[in-house]
Amino acid sequence: MTNGLVHHRELNLDGMKIFYREAGSTDAPAILLPHGYPCSSYEFRNYMPPLADRWRLIAPDFPGCGYSDTPEEFDYTFDGYTDFLERFTAKLGLRKFTLYLHDFGSQIGLRLAIRRPDLIASLIIQNGDIYEDVLGPKYSSLKAIWEKTPEHSFAEIRQGISQEEFQREFLNDVRPELAATIPPDLWTLHWSFMTDRRKEISARIIAGLKDNLEWFPRYQNYLRDHRPPTLIIWGPQDGYMPEASAKAYLRDLPDAELHLLDGGHWLLETNLDEAVSLTRSFLIRHS
Repeated sequence: MTNGLVHHRELNLDGMKIFYREAGSTDAPAILLPHGYPCSSYEFRNYMPPLADRWRLIAPDFPGCGYSDTPEEFDYTFDGYTDFLERFTAKLGLRKFTLYLHDFGSQIGLRLAIRRPDLIASLIIQNGDIYEDVLGPKYSSLKAIWEKTPEHSFAEIRQGISQEEFQREFLNDVRPELAATIPPDLWTLHWSFMTDRRKEISARIIAGLKDNLEWFPRYQNYLRDHRPPTLIIWGPQDGYMPEASAKAYLRDLPDAELHLLDGGHWLLETNLDEAVSLTRSFLIRHS
């Protein structure tokens, strides 16, 4: 495989067509890149090439996202996606890798780490929340919805899934000068992937974030017990996960390397060069 080029691949995983992006040599140390919501592996399209000279980077589209299939029988929950990641990495023969944790991919990735700590060489954490006491103000509206009956909660979340809401998610709370550098491709492309079935799946995942709060202490216990080498790169202009959410990781990972960048939730769009440089420096020391 030619270094620096991203290859766009598909594999059959238990009857599902799974799309993934891959860069770097197959015998290089691996980095697994689970994406966030409402995105896909497209999130990592620019992050992968400059690191492919020394590492193998793999970014799958989760079932029901991006170019992957949306099978009816799949378990579209955090546990279901964890099962998927475990089977996907086994299919590719990955025995150990650096795990990138971002957005809802951080919840899924940490469940995999708890289940299979033998797979984890190190962590890169970027705007992924696991500390309830420092969640940002944007969570207030979600918590208000969660207080309603499950039926009404789901209906309200489902009604709110729109292209305009995708745009708000991608722009989040970044300052205007930075917002102007975030390409509209992010929300127009990912909205084009949304079918009625996928909107329903997304609504159930968002509703499931309430129960996922109960997992936060388990994620923290994993970090405290295993202490994997960890790089934290964070965009604090994030209404869901502000600066305090990043610093909270130091409670359980006091030796983690923390960098607060001038960016927001999707900092690979605005702070790519810094993120790549910090990743390279960290991985050279810990690969």
